[in-house]
Amino acid sequence: MKALLQRVTGASVSVEGEVVGAIGRGLVVLVGVAGGDSDKDIRYLARKIVNLRIFADNEEKFSLSALDIGGELLLVSQFTLLADTRKGRRPSFTGAAPPPRAEVLFQQFVDEVKASGLRVATGRFQQYMQLEIHNDGPVTVMLDSQEKV
Repeated sequence: MKALLQRVTGASVSVEGEVVGAIGRGLVVLVGVAGGDSDKDIRYLARKIVNLRIFADNEEKFSLSALDIGGELLLVSQFTLLADTRKGRRPSFTGAAPPPRAEVLFQQFVDEVKASGLRVATGRFQQYMQLEIHNDGPVTVMLDSQEKV
């Protein structure tokens, strides 16, 4: 499971011109579910994301997490994070979980993040979405559950 985090001052996601999710200060998290992902990957990434210290304290050091600041999270499923671009010029997505499985795991991930007590908004699974993101910094971090120590 991969997650691309962007620290934001605000963000929204729309489907067919309708805003379906919006947040204030916090994180936009684009989530790619891989074929072999499990509950362990979900728990690892959810905990890592809400506890990752990427918000500045009074001394402008990355000392605070989304939990510390009461941040909001916008979670958006994005299978293209699993793109394999090693061969040719067209990405392959064979590493991504099939949509029915990915949807179940993504929803479990959403539920796990919500268990932190933070406000969570989402896009709509397998829909064409448009995101409006107001990057803060910008600060962007890639996490991969397969790279945990």
